[in-house]
Amino acid sequence: MIRLAATLLILCMLAVASLLIGVGDLRWGTLFGPGGSGAATLLFASRVPRTLALLIAGAAIAVAGMVMQMLVRNRFVEPSTAGTVEAASLGMLAANLAAPGAPIFAKMLVSAAFALAGAALFLGLLRRIPLRSAVMVPLVGLMLGSVLGALATFIAYRFDLLQSLNAWTTGDFSTVLRGRYELLWIGAILAIAVYVTADRFTVAGLGRDHATNLGLDYRRVLWMGLGIVALVTASVVATVGVIPFLGLVIPNLVSLAVGDNMRRSLPYVALSGAGFLLACDIAGRLLNFPYEIPVGTVMGVVGSALFLFLLLRRSDHVG
Repeated sequence: MIRLAATLLILCMLAVASLLIGVGDLRWGTLFGPGGSGAATLLFASRVPRTLALLIAGAAIAVAGMVMQMLVRNRFVEPSTAGTVEAASLGMLAANLAAPGAPIFAKMLVSAAFALAGAALFLGLLRRIPLRSAVMVPLVGLMLGSVLGALATFIAYRFDLLQSLNAWTTGDFSTVLRGRYELLWIGAILAIAVYVTADRFTVAGLGRDHATNLGLDYRRVLWMGLGIVALVTASVVATVGVIPFLGLVIPNLVSLAVGDNMRRSLPYVALSGAGFLLACDIAGRLLNFPYEIPVGTVMGVVGSALFLFLLLRRSDHVG
């Protein structure tokens, strides 16, 4: 309980820092002093939505990564290493080609359908490819993602949509304003749903045979989990773009600290995911101030380094 309270305290400190950091002057004296209407507009129209978006997206992506790891039974799997985010980006591209004037929610549903298909294709490939090492699983996902990404790039090039595709594949919260991030609340709702059904995912993580022997409808739980992962991925991609490796490293780091019980570790995963994404976003704003490095770029560098650390740690442990 003390550890959870400390995690929450650190998250609150990062959130306050996120509200105060930026090119615009937002000192508390400016906000509450004479002529503070401009500062108040900046706070509530830009800084608060951005911070909320970071909190929700970080928590939802981390939880989705944990669900995917339970279903695939592999620690190195998450939407960005399973071809799911590339499939979601391809779905956004298809939606914009077929119905460019459609509401963003409709485009997100199309993206979610593509993400679900991509996750199902990934699982289908795993069943047909002999896997001699756990490391082979994310490699299959990365290769699938490369194929889907190349297809999306080719289509975007043919229809002059490369700039739009780049926006969906680069995680960036600098354009988040009030009224342009609310889709992410879907991820928050789904993260709560995962907590409510955490025991089912834990049993499903034992494998099809064990889950069936314990009376669980494995197929139903599998598709429910994939649906949650697809919707979370699509809502994040449609709103801010791709955030790589977050759903991989956070569940693994939390597992090292608090163990593998999903119901017990899920709050830590959600809070740590939100805090880690906040920290990367703050770093991106400060490293080249007053210019900004997209959080997807920062997360890609930090996340890939942590990914290598986890791979090497597993290799040392197995050896």
